[in-house]
Amino acid sequence: MGGNYKLVVVLVVALGVLLEGSTVSSLCNMTDEGIADCKPSVTKTNPTPPTPECCEALKGADLKCLCGYKNSFLLPSLGIDPTLAMALPAKCNLTPPNDC
Repeated sequence: MGGNYKLVVVLVVALGVLLEGSTVSSLCNMTDEGIADCKPSVTKTNPTPPTPECCEALKGADLKCLCGYKNSFLLPSLGIDPTLAMALPAKCNLTPPNDC
């Protein structure tokens, strides 16, 4: 249990550092503004269609990198539903990575 506890502590600290100050500005080439533009479309309660600003931000994102977060605790901790997030590229007429 000691090893698992240490891993959890490291992950919590890393998440805290990631979210403080510049928040998630380096998350797969998505800026804070881009994430904010897309958040209404990937939030479970009453998701909205993506805005042109969201799709523009997603166009510049590293989709393969974002795909790597689909089973991570990070997206839900940011209030993002992973299933809705993985469907977002198609809604913006972007082709998601094949292995996503």
